[in-house]
Amino acid sequence: MVSVFRGKKAAQYIFFEMLPSFILGLIVFVSIILMFQVLRLTEFALVHGVDMKTIAQIIGYICISLLPALFPMSLLFAVILTYGRLSSDSEMVAMKASGLHMGMILTPAVVLSLLVGVLSAQTSFEIAPWGNRQFEVLFTKLGNTKAAATVKEGTFSEGFFDLVVYANKVHSDNGTLENVFIYDEREEGAPLTIIAKRGAIVPDPKAPGHNVLLRLEDGDIHRKTQTHTKIKFDTYDIRLTDPIQEVIREKSAQSLTLSELKEILKKKDLKPQDQRTYQTEFHKRIAISVLCIVFALIGVGLGTTTNRRTAKSSGMILCIGIIIGYWVLYVTFEGLARNGQLPPAFAVWSPLVLFAGIGFNSLRRNWN
Repeated sequence: MVSVFRGKKAAQYIFFEMLPSFILGLIVFVSIILMFQVLRLTEFALVHGVDMKTIAQIIGYICISLLPALFPMSLLFAVILTYGRLSSDSEMVAMKASGLHMGMILTPAVVLSLLVGVLSAQTSFEIAPWGNRQFEVLFTKLGNTKAAATVKEGTFSEGFFDLVVYANKVHSDNGTLENVFIYDEREEGAPLTIIAKRGAIVPDPKAPGHNVLLRLEDGDIHRKTQTHTKIKFDTYDIRLTDPIQEVIREKSAQSLTLSELKEILKKKDLKPQDQRTYQTEFHKRIAISVLCIVFALIGVGLGTTTNRRTAKSSGMILCIGIIIGYWVLYVTFEGLARNGQLPPAFAVWSPLVLFAGIGFNSLRRNWN
């Protein structure tokens, strides 16, 4: 009875030791991912003129879409760090000496991995696809946020809000143009030719990339109908709009929920390439949740090595090494599956089975 009580207390102690490390790991990996997005976010803020609210939305959607992958990574970090500290401080030796069975010591990691696995599954099935979808829509909106970026200096540009635009000088940092020529044939039968010495592009912050004010200074408007009309102006504003049909935009495989993937896979007219893509995505959604349990086993196996005096400093290195090893193997197999060289199920689950074997082997070696 005393042994059981000690086992429960030890399990609770280990479990609540892992929770702060799990949260810390989540923050660390989110920060690492955002570091790789800094250049793109800086470009949106400085070059494309996107406000901070929109930048915050981009960051939020990126984090949400990546949560299923971040959960097992953070769990591995927490398990290695916690069990490594217990080993380095000889607490693991004390637990074994007090008669605690290794199954009781493993239980907290398994329980946490099951909880995180369920959370990862729910996120992967519904929430992450929603976040990825919102990111796709927002990124499409921002693709042409800075309208001046589509106007090339000394070149006739036809992709500028259905206008043909030419400018001798383009200052993309502030959106100003010099010696501007515009040809507008959107109104049939009455095309406009506008010539101005200066121009400025002012994007609408409420609809970036789709509502733009083009302010021209010191120029002439030429309208050709049955007669030729010329109008001289000091300032002339053109409000341009280019709405995007967000509703009919097709979702990517990453933006589909698990139920939507199932419905698509039931179709018999899918192309072989699409079939492989959707099957790979379907198996990945489930496998990434099971990965939490596999990473927990690996973390306990590596962390329970006794007398590891460098455990605290090497925990993060071990964690990063395992994560890189797994994802390199997974991405390689996934590429082979998408190319039709491997069955999607085999490609997705093989790395998981291999690392599960590594986890069980490390547990067996350290516990004997």
